[in-house]
Amino acid sequence: MSFTKRNKIKQSLKDGKTVVGTMVVEMRTAEIARMLGASGFDFIFVDLEHSSYGLETFTDIVLAAKSVGLVCLARIGDPQYHLIARTLDAGAQGLMIPRVETEETVTNILKFAKYPPWGERGFGVRSIVSNYENMPVSDRMVEQNEDTMIILQIERKKAVEDIEKLVSVKGVDAAIIGPQDLSISLGHPGDHHHPKLMEAVKRVVDACEKCGVASGLHTANMEDLLFWARRGMRMLTFSSDSALLQSAASHAVGEIRTAIGGTTKQ
Repeated sequence: MSFTKRNKIKQSLKDGKTVVGTMVVEMRTAEIARMLGASGFDFIFVDLEHSSYGLETFTDIVLAAKSVGLVCLARIGDPQYHLIARTLDAGAQGLMIPRVETEETVTNILKFAKYPPWGERGFGVRSIVSNYENMPVSDRMVEQNEDTMIILQIERKKAVEDIEKLVSVKGVDAAIIGPQDLSISLGHPGDHHHPKLMEAVKRVVDACEKCGVASGLHTANMEDLLFWARRGMRMLTFSSDSALLQSAASHAVGEIRTAIGGTTKQ
């Protein structure tokens, strides 16, 4: 089988299935991708917005992810051409773009991320994408245009108000709620159960369903994630690499200390 795999989660979402992933934001080792793939995740987002990662580290993680069939996506910091094109050239199978608010921004994202005739992205396919396979340029352009995912991160009140316009742009594959920033934008920082936030999230889910786009949520709260999964969300992003490790470690240490009758660190 060719090393250059089709984007499995993009196809799964098109087929109406649900996919599960997490965010990689702290671990500066490619092994984190192999570990998360072995744990059963369908995809990871590598956070290039808030983390200290450079593209060299990102490329290492992409290679490790591909070795175990894990789809590797990236969250970039801003919808600028050099960030979009370079991250895709570094092997990202899709991008999540934060703070999207306008239809014009979405159109520009698609223009920067897709090759002609769909967009205006410059052609510079590297070996991490091609694995040195010979393929006509025209075929490679079609393959990449079809497989690259574009995911809008909905974090602002204005984005919610215009959500149907945003997700109806051809080429948008998913919209994921960033609950922390959205709660701040709505005037209720950190209150993920405030009626205004719940109403806003439902509005996004409904608009996505109407336009044939997957909706999703990134949260470390399992109860919240499952609540919205039961209401139609299909791109479920749970927690992060460091939070998952800390949670498992805390649970293990707690069990041990309870069993031996100790409650404090020596």
